[in-house]
Amino acid sequence: MSEAVAMRGDPPVVSVVVPVHNEAENIPVLLEEIAAALKGREPFEAVFVNDGSTDATEATLSRLARSRPWLRQIKHAKSCGQSAAIRTGVRAARAAIVVTLDGDGQNDPAFIPKLLDALKSAGPTVGLVAGQRVGRKDSPFKRFQSWIANRVRGAVLRDVTRDTGCGLKAFRREVFLALPYFDALHRFTPALVRREGCELRYIDVVDRPRQHGQSHYGMWNRLWIGILDLAGVFWLIRRRRGVPEATEVRADAH
Repeated sequence: MSEAVAMRGDPPVVSVVVPVHNEAENIPVLLEEIAAALKGREPFEAVFVNDGSTDATEATLSRLARSRPWLRQIKHAKSCGQSAAIRTGVRAARAAIVVTLDGDGQNDPAFIPKLLDALKSAGPTVGLVAGQRVGRKDSPFKRFQSWIANRVRGAVLRDVTRDTGCGLKAFRREVFLALPYFDALHRFTPALVRREGCELRYIDVVDRPRQHGQSHYGMWNRLWIGILDLAGVFWLIRRRRGVPEATEVRADAH
């Protein structure tokens, strides 16, 4: 199979990491869309991180994995949040390039090839290609929350990012694992990648309405708690004093 990893021992070139919490109804369609988006490209794996789901998510993923050797399920004993699930997935990923997207179906996997092509063509100085949503399908209140959060974050961090809440991102695994970890890291990834001395690229992606279930994030973890996170990220960026340029000095062979 050119579009997937034929055997679990074969190394994938791309790891698609998807955090899911009670998304059993959305998973089957999302899996088919991921496979279709990467068909004919480099070998890949899909790492679904089951973040303490209480519905049929675990059973659904286990059933689907029997006919999809490229599908892996990592399970949290209890729900730890989206940032923790993403970090678990990236740490478990076997590829040097990682793509993330949300498990609710609102991120369209059809944009994955554009993210990958942009990252590859940009060169090693670019650490992250982030999707920026157009045509948001969320409720007016939810869009208003995001608008406020993005305006405040942009003014404080100057991360030149219109939309950090989009789950569609492609990045180098080693860059992500070098970032300081904390809850809500996924909302500040662009700013922290820049802190590591890497450049960013952006791709407009079309947002889709959720087909099943409901959002697991409300006003408190979108805005008010985010103010404390914003202060912490601002401190981290201010304390950075440049990325050292280091080379190994080898002893003369003679």
